[in-house]
Amino acid sequence: MSSDSSPVQVYVYDLSGGLARAMSQGILGRQIDGVWHTGIVAFGQEYFFGGTTGIEACAPGGTILGNPTQKVDLGVTEIPFDVFMDYLHELAQTSFRAETYHLFHHNCNNFSSEVAQFLTGKDIPSHITSLPQDVLSTPFGAMIQPFVESMHVQGGHSPFQSSNNPPN
Repeated sequence: MSSDSSPVQVYVYDLSGGLARAMSQGILGRQIDGVWHTGIVAFGQEYFFGGTTGIEACAPGGTILGNPTQKVDLGVTEIPFDVFMDYLHELAQTSFRAETYHLFHHNCNNFSSEVAQFLTGKDIPSHITSLPQDVLSTPFGAMIQPFVESMHVQGGHSPFQSSNNPPN
């Protein structure tokens, strides 16, 4: 690996704490295994998108969600850290500003998908990105939409510091 390369993973968290797996069949009429939040881990930090502050970063597994349910290896990026930070900064100013967040249509999983493809050319698992539409297509999904949209993940900080070096 060159000095600019970094392993890339998607960290997957179940916001329902197992309730989706246990109760979805009876409530939705279809089985879902979790209500997924994702973050991309690269250059020693976890990057994610939320509706409170937009793009955030923290130590891997450092959100209020604790340890991820699953870690998916996406490969290694050869994108230099400073190019990655420029890319994130551009996203933070355009398509992933805090006010653009929508739990079902423009969320952390859309962010993780886009960043994963930028860094590795690979996408995050499709069952994660298709979940909102799967849920909304059920009668109960339409009923719970206002409640679910109030969920946000916090616990990071802005990744845009004056340094062009990866965090330790």
